[in-house]
Amino acid sequence: MKRYSTLRKLILMGFISVCFISPQAYSQKTLPQTDYPNKPITFIVPYGAGGGADSRSRQISQQLSTLLKTPVIVENKAGAGGNIGTELIAKAAPDGYTIGMGNFAPLAVNKTLFKTLRYDPEKDLVPIVLIEKGPLVLVVNPSSSYQSVSDVIKDAKSKPGQLTFASGGIGGSHQLSAELFKQSASIDMIHVPYKSGAAALTDLMGNSVNMMFDQMYSAMPSIKGGKLRPLAITSKTRSPLLKDVPSFTELGFPQIVVNNWQGLIAPAGTPKAIIEKLNLAVNEILKDPQIKDFILQQGNEVGGGTPEEFAVLIKAESNKWGTVVKTAKIEPQ
Repeated sequence: MKRYSTLRKLILMGFISVCFISPQAYSQKTLPQTDYPNKPITFIVPYGAGGGADSRSRQISQQLSTLLKTPVIVENKAGAGGNIGTELIAKAAPDGYTIGMGNFAPLAVNKTLFKTLRYDPEKDLVPIVLIEKGPLVLVVNPSSSYQSVSDVIKDAKSKPGQLTFASGGIGGSHQLSAELFKQSASIDMIHVPYKSGAAALTDLMGNSVNMMFDQMYSAMPSIKGGKLRPLAITSKTRSPLLKDVPSFTELGFPQIVVNNWQGLIAPAGTPKAIIEKLNLAVNEILKDPQIKDFILQQGNEVGGGTPEEFAVLIKAESNKWGTVVKTAKIEPQ
């Protein structure tokens, strides 16, 4: 009887240990068994330190290092609208030891925007997994007379070519959202590009420009502080963070759906087993409560899924924004 009781305790302890095994430990057992990686991995970010792409890359790479049991070293290679860093990823050896963040503009816009691009997003890169996507919000100065999108459209039609919209640079999601708005509402406005989104917001709050489409994570602190007034959001539905702000779809512009997205990419030719291992690892990372919370608190949507699903998104976005760029006749400076 005593032996039976001891055996029951041992079985129960084993069951409890299985129930409380960490997700990371579990995922390590389920990742494909290859000898990869057996040395440090370089993670290239095609933008500068401190921005959204950089901070997310560092969060993901830290968790990836734990899962893969090897150092994952982040390197910022900024410039040319993300082209410099993305080209470095594209031209690296396809062995899984150089990966990086693939972003909205370098993967879906710049091929049409730039006359010469030294990499082909479709041929030279392979998608691994979508990490996140997030909408933009149309904001104005709180002292502005614009209380709604219809106010903006009405004024723009009465003053063609006089209203201004700011952006953090030519060809980025700030400008492209506004260009899509112009085309959809049949209005004419002037683009005022700045060296950064922060500089554009500063001038908007100083009443130097009329409006701006800004990424939610960037605009939210100023919206909460009463320094900006949100008019509409570019997601299909309202954001939980801005429940009183309508989507453009609600307002009769279903074509104005814009998400600034990013995901993990590698050089074309990287072995399928490595892509699969990285995909499964990042999908597991995106289930981590802390990572999910970071993404959701910024008004973004958590990514995940297969490499094929990420490839479909890139293709659709490339077609969409290629048309917008050509129609607006946008050229880099």
